[in-house]
Amino acid sequence: MHITLTELRYLIALDKERHFGRAAKRAFVSQPTLSVAVKKLEGELGVTVFERNRGEARVTPIGRRIIEQAYRVLGEVSALEAVAEQGRDELKGPLRLGVIYTVGPYLLPHLIPRLRETTPEMPLIIEENLTGNLTQQLRNNELDAVIVAMPYEVSGVATWPVYDESFVVVMPQNHPWAERDAIEPDELARDNLLLLGPGHCFRDQVLALCSECRESEEASRTRSGSSLETIRHMVASGLGVTVLPRSSIPNLSAESRLLETRPFAGEPPTRQIAIAWRRSFPRPKAITALREAVLQCDPAGVTLLPDAVASHADDNVLDAS
Repeated sequence: MHITLTELRYLIALDKERHFGRAAKRAFVSQPTLSVAVKKLEGELGVTVFERNRGEARVTPIGRRIIEQAYRVLGEVSALEAVAEQGRDELKGPLRLGVIYTVGPYLLPHLIPRLRETTPEMPLIIEENLTGNLTQQLRNNELDAVIVAMPYEVSGVATWPVYDESFVVVMPQNHPWAERDAIEPDELARDNLLLLGPGHCFRDQVLALCSECRESEEASRTRSGSSLETIRHMVASGLGVTVLPRSSIPNLSAESRLLETRPFAGEPPTRQIAIAWRRSFPRPKAITALREAVLQCDPAGVTLLPDAVASHADDNVLDAS
């Protein structure tokens, strides 16, 4: 039996696209080349990995197991290449970084210039996505590290907190709450609350602020937006109120004159942002450099955690330095 890494990469491209034409474009080859390679692989294995129907591809049950193994094989190959690179320079070569949607737009504009100064030979390949999707990509070795909100307990993954940030209430300028100094969390359920859609961890954190908010959601008294920026635009238009992380507030556009922000009464709700990576990742200096660059960014309204220690979901403290 002779199976090549290229054939495994074609297999994964087809798994992602479920269409031979799109998979070929993803793999930068012609459709006949990809089709012949996948057919050859199936012949070598003696099983059908994909059912075919007019260019579309559907994974068979045994095919799913084979594809999962292909991810692992390519992950090990990537780790082998990284080990060799590590022997030369851990800070040389791209770093594949995943960032959740509610952090990326507010951190990356500050982070990229810092990394260009400190690690000019380590460009970022960036993926913005939901936490669940980023986790899967991290496990599949499609990403080297992710920036997510805690808690984040994933087997085989280490985390290193970088900063805490509070939440603020955002409302139209003429909203009655604009006359107040602070807002009680339970009051969120009494207005038209705008939230991110399901799957966003920030949505869940906002709903957890008051017991009535989830009831309002179930009664369809909340509205969803695709991004924090979209939600902010809807608030500015007068549709309702929302909750935003503090780092998203500075440098708003001209519509900011249509908005008012207020803190929560009492101890403000917060979230902790951390870097997470596979414990087996062979470039620990790259993780350290990434964290140091984030700490140098000092996003507005956050509390940096320079003395935080890295930890592993399975056991004790992990020294990533």
